[in-house]
Amino acid sequence: MKLFNDLSGKKEELGQKDNYVRMYACGPTVYNYFHVGNARCFVTFDLLRRFLEYRGNKVDFVQNFTDIDDKMIRRANEENTTVKEVADRYIAEYFKDAEGLGVLPATIHPRATENIDSIIKIIETLIEKGHAYESQGDVYYSARSFKDYGKLSGKNVDDLESGARIDVSDIKRDPLDFALWKASKPGEPFWESPWGNGRPGWHIECSAMVDKYLGKTIDIHCGGVDLTFPHHENEIAQSEGAFGVPFCRFWVHNGFINVDNKKMSKSLGNFFTVRDAAEKYGYAAIRYFILSAHYKSPVNFSAEILAQAQSSVQRLYNCEENLRFLLKNAQGEITPEETEFIQKLDSRREEFIAVMEDDFNTADGLATLFEAVKDINIFVNAERSRGGLEQILAFYEEICGLLGFLKPEEKVENGFDDEKIEALLAERAAAKKEKNYARADEIRALLGENGIVIEDTPAGAKWHRA
Repeated sequence: MKLFNDLSGKKEELGQKDNYVRMYACGPTVYNYFHVGNARCFVTFDLLRRFLEYRGNKVDFVQNFTDIDDKMIRRANEENTTVKEVADRYIAEYFKDAEGLGVLPATIHPRATENIDSIIKIIETLIEKGHAYESQGDVYYSARSFKDYGKLSGKNVDDLESGARIDVSDIKRDPLDFALWKASKPGEPFWESPWGNGRPGWHIECSAMVDKYLGKTIDIHCGGVDLTFPHHENEIAQSEGAFGVPFCRFWVHNGFINVDNKKMSKSLGNFFTVRDAAEKYGYAAIRYFILSAHYKSPVNFSAEILAQAQSSVQRLYNCEENLRFLLKNAQGEITPEETEFIQKLDSRREEFIAVMEDDFNTADGLATLFEAVKDINIFVNAERSRGGLEQILAFYEEICGLLGFLKPEEKVENGFDDEKIEALLAERAAAKKEKNYARADEIRALLGENGIVIEDTPAGAKWHRA
């Protein structure tokens, strides 16, 4: 598989050793619901992880939670609660939205506050090696001490200004230096350290968690393009400064989601939470919208585009529903004509794999899937055997399952589960056969009142929930 490596500035063969990939993604700061811009990172790299596994790799995937941060402290003070309670609440909300989006849980989701010992240990190592210094209870990384500083972002160290999350102050030796440890202020959470009570800076937590859970050199580090500098640049300086070995082989960043050509962000106030967007369009439409463009390309967000994504997802669901419906009454072994069609689908699969392995081109991958869906819809218009339909459905489930677009099980809130609906439809079919049309209409009305839409076809009655 080839990926564009932002460290080298070119597309390169991933070349995973022993079919094993160590992969890290920067997770959310958990002080609020995450927005659609954040979701692009989560959905994109969920599918990259899925695809690597689909191609036979073992993937250890770590995505952290930043659960101590200035924003979290402010939120806790506003709500008259603790930072931990804020973190616990929004981590739970993250998992609700992530599940809705089809984002699989990472191998591990570590929290910054669970890794304070590892953070302190790396800071001590950096001080010992001359890359960091203590000042009035804070500890700072000396950016100019790392000769390769700027190699990821391509920035010249002499032209840079501080990009850290803390204010520049006169206790730093250089405006470019960034905080590894912050002395505690009254009312803030703190941990004991060799430099006094305090809390970690933002950048150091990722270096510590990568080292603890994946090792000193990993294969893929991913995140939004806005994290390239300073966050990822600082991670490299910290990890390579402490351990003296390459930190990461491939740096992969997704592009922005824009609103009116401006980056979607909480700071600009132009963001839409995934929770709110999903209430109107469904989670699957958001996932489709994200994957319908190449991960590096900026994309514009609008209600119209989400509505189009919703329609595209419904086309997939319609194909799946039709295949499952046809299978109910199908019989017989696969025919030569069906075998030939399965071979055509095999070619579609190879085409899909080829575009996905060429810098993870999900846009062309989805286009290939829809070509296959069109082929399937035309082919199953004629009567097909059970054996043939089973193999067609298996292909569909394989690709759509990988992409995260299999139709989810629908919640049953009125007692009308699939078994009850099928029984009523069987009774309705019997009533029609006996020319008891009043009972047949009565059953249709009953199902309609409970959100079940009936469509009569030559192969029998199809149904779906409204």
